[in-house]
Amino acid sequence: MPANLSPDYLAAEREYRDAVTPAEKIAALERMMATIPKHKGTEKLQADLRKRLSQVRKQSHSKGAAHSQPFYLIEKDGAAQVVLAGPPNSGKSQLMASVTHARPAVADYPFTTRVPAPGMMLYENVHIQLVDMPPIDPGFTEPWAPLAVRHAGANILVVDVNDAAVLDQVEYVLARLAEWRAPAPVLLVANKRDLPGAEQNYAALAALYGGRMPSIGVSAQTGLNLDAFRRAVFDSLGLVRVYTKPPGRKPELTAPYVLHRGQTVQDAARLVHKDFAEHLKFARLFRHGGHRDGLMVERTHVLEDGDILELHL
Repeated sequence: MPANLSPDYLAAEREYRDAVTPAEKIAALERMMATIPKHKGTEKLQADLRKRLSQVRKQSHSKGAAHSQPFYLIEKDGAAQVVLAGPPNSGKSQLMASVTHARPAVADYPFTTRVPAPGMMLYENVHIQLVDMPPIDPGFTEPWAPLAVRHAGANILVVDVNDAAVLDQVEYVLARLAEWRAPAPVLLVANKRDLPGAEQNYAALAALYGGRMPSIGVSAQTGLNLDAFRRAVFDSLGLVRVYTKPPGRKPELTAPYVLHRGQTVQDAARLVHKDFAEHLKFARLFRHGGHRDGLMVERTHVLEDGDILELHL
């Protein structure tokens, strides 16, 4: 083994050994390639990594790779998949039950959730998949949790705002997510805000972490602020809804194309049909309260939530 391998490389190597799916193996190998020191002493290892990466990519495109996923990797559905992460007794399962049609086990003792439980949350006309996870706790965390959190690509940190150890819990979960090379939470949810003293606790928590992530106080039990929670999840994911209309006709406003903030007219055209992006001549953009004839825009025009496009080929 060549000397002077960086900590980032060694961490990626551990991820490769722990990887289960071809996608996880490819991601780990790519990180290994990106972080390996480039000198004569690592040339043989670089060649081996390239060979392994090529083999895994071939496997991922072959029929033999189409095996069932491990139980803890939930198949993605909806506009995005988001993990509910947090310490024991934070109310994650109650939150899941309150905003989706899922019925996870809800109890007043810790570690009620033992396996990932998916549910679909509807925000206006966009479906967002939530996944309730077993707790992240110093006493015990499921060994497969890092893979499940990374698989989702986004997570929300849910805590009991009245727990005396809430600050230690937040710091512990954030540290573990960073250690797992998982994304930082897109939202901090302070649950059980309906209880006595919760308003002051939430104000302190929001002030402390406001510079690191947006936060919202809710009560999954009573329904307090759950509509605002749905909106906050949508906003924190950076999603935008785009609608289309044929020339001279009204737009269909019930089933939007969902893109990410910063994407363009060409990206939307590609979602409508794979050939549209290549053959698009121009587009007209309509907005509520805007010019009734629409505004001619270029392929590179960045879209906003609620934009309506008329695509001309």
